[in-house]
This record gives sequence, C-alpha cells and structure tokens, in this order.
Amino acid sequence: MKRHTFALLLISAAFAGATGAAHAQTIYRIVGSDGKVTFSDKPPVSVDQGKVAGTGVGAAGAASSSGLPFELRQVASKYPVTLYTSPDCAPCSAGRSLLMSRGVPFSERTVVTGDDGAALQRLTGDSSIPVLAIGSQRIKGYSDVEWTSYLDAAGYPKASMMPSGYRNPPPAPLVTVQKPAEPKPEAPVAPSAEPVAPPPSPSNPAGISF
Repeated sequence: MKRHTFALLLISAAFAGATGAAHAQTIYRIVGSDGKVTFSDKPPVSVDQGKVAGTGVGAAGAASSSGLPFELRQVASKYPVTLYTSPDCAPCSAGRSLLMSRGVPFSERTVVTGDDGAALQRLTGDSSIPVLAIGSQRIKGYSDVEWTSYLDAAGYPKASMMPSGYRNPPPAPLVTVQKPAEPKPEAPVAPSAEPVAPPPSPSNPAGISF
C-alpha cells in the first residue's frame, strides 16, 4: 500500500512540475523543394507547406469543455487528454473504453499513414500505440492500472460526471495536410487590334500600302 501511495505522489509531482501542460503543441510537416519531408515545431514559411495537427488545448478537434460540470471542466482545461490510436488495435479499443466509461473528455488522433507515424515518432520518441497524453505526460502502451493512476493524479473524477448529451469529437488524422491555395485565374487579355489596310483606290488597284 505504501509503495502504491508513493508512486501516486511521484506522478502528482510530475504533473505539478510540468510546464506548458495546458498549451497546444503543433508540429508542422514541411515539404522541401526537393520533395523531402521534415517535421518541425517551427511554423512553415510558405503557404504550400502542409501542417500537422497538434495535441492539447486549441488543437483542431480537441475535446470541448463547454457543457461539462465545473469540476470536470477545470481538470480538462488544465490537463487535456489525447488518445493516439490506429485501426484494428485491440489495446487502443480497450483504452478508449476506459476513458469513456470513466467519463473523461478526450480527443483522438489516428495513426494510419507514414506521415502520421513520423509525427508520432517526433511527439513521443516512439512509434508504438496506443499512447495516452494527459497534459504534458505521455503514457505508451495500454495498462488500465497505469492509466487510472495518471488520471487520478491529474484530478479526473473516479466516477463519470459526463452529461448524457456530451459527445467527444470524432477521431481525426494526426497529420492534416493543408492544400495550397489555388492560384487565381488571370484575367483574359483583350487581343490587340490588327491594322486594317486601306481599301484599294482607283490609282492603287492592288491596295498596296507602305
């Protein structure tokens, strides 16, 4: 019992000492002129470079805290939860069920393409799934005991307080490539008027002009 309590204290200290936990993390997918794809936390410098959706408050598709009870809204704003999954992943389904049964609002990012995998590697240092992000803390692999310990330490209620009408946002790809804006069609240029030769005169029947 003492060892379990000490572990929870360590987790709580990790949450308390984390900086920037409630801020969004955005990673950019940058395509160079040679076609090489790189990822960076710096914004792209041109409009034709794709963008990777990030995690945390403010990220596209992030779970909304509006309509939630005050206690749940407070902890969800401080320690937003993001679940990284892929299709046909049994541990991912188990993790999703745990969050839903406990009433944890969360956003879900799917890892399907090679770009998704590269972005996950940059975010977590690994390509394994599922990954649970609670604020700045990331737990790799599914473990109901470990996930429950971290949710407890973050302050999420042990029993669901989720309103019956609340719905988490639908899963979204980890990498969302923004298509470059299509160039505006140029206005048609009016053809220049061709010089018209004068009609032939009686003294110039061939109509020759100089």
